[in-house]
Amino acid sequence: VQLVESGGGLVQPGGSLRLSCAASGNIYSGNVMGWYRQAPGKQRELVATSTGGESADYAESVKGRFTISRDGASNTVYLQMNSLKVEDTSVYYCNVVQFLLGRRFEYWGQGTQVTVSS
Repeated sequence: VQLVESGGGLVQPGGSLRLSCAASGNIYSGNVMGWYRQAPGKQRELVATSTGGESADYAESVKGRFTISRDGASNTVYLQMNSLKVEDTSVYYCNVVQFLLGRRFEYWGQGTQVTVSS
């Protein structure tokens, strides 16, 4: 499984960005796709995850500002980020977890930098 992210960049506080992550390879239904982030000197933290449909979980710090969505046909997951704050500055990583024959498989993207600064 390969994950290719895009959409990071520099944005002013209050601005918006949309991250995309295209998954290819052996993708199975029922997986969990999500986004994590890691700022310098900090641990990687969950931003949002989705099992598909209307089900999604968000970190408290991004609720109401970020929206995760998925396109099942293309195995792509998106993260729409609005009202960005300086503290949202991080490297954002795409993540896919799937299960096959009782085994758990986890995959990570290479990361995309999001910088929120005036």
